[in-house]
Amino acid sequence: MKSQARKKQNGSWDLRLYVAGQTPKSITALANLRKICEDHLGDEYNIEIIDLVRNPHLARQDQILAIPTLVRNLPTPIKKIIGDLSNTEKVLTGLDVRPRG
Repeated sequence: MKSQARKKQNGSWDLRLYVAGQTPKSITALANLRKICEDHLGDEYNIEIIDLVRNPHLARQDQILAIPTLVRNLPTPIKKIIGDLSNTEKVLTGLDVRPRG
């Protein structure tokens, strides 16, 4: 399953979240990612959700070894964060996002 969680508007943030079905960890990761994006990226992001249960071959394109994994394709360079994204500060640091004041 590939789905778009939000359309990019003048966006510079292209994010891809790899999950394995509707597990609690996958659901938590998506909820945390949506909250982080809404709070810190405004309308300038796109989230693509890739379910590896349905499409396991898609793990190869970003060399996914663990799930859930968040991949930031844009802005470059590519960054990866593994886990449920519950530590907002670590996610912001990993994505190189400066918290809004």
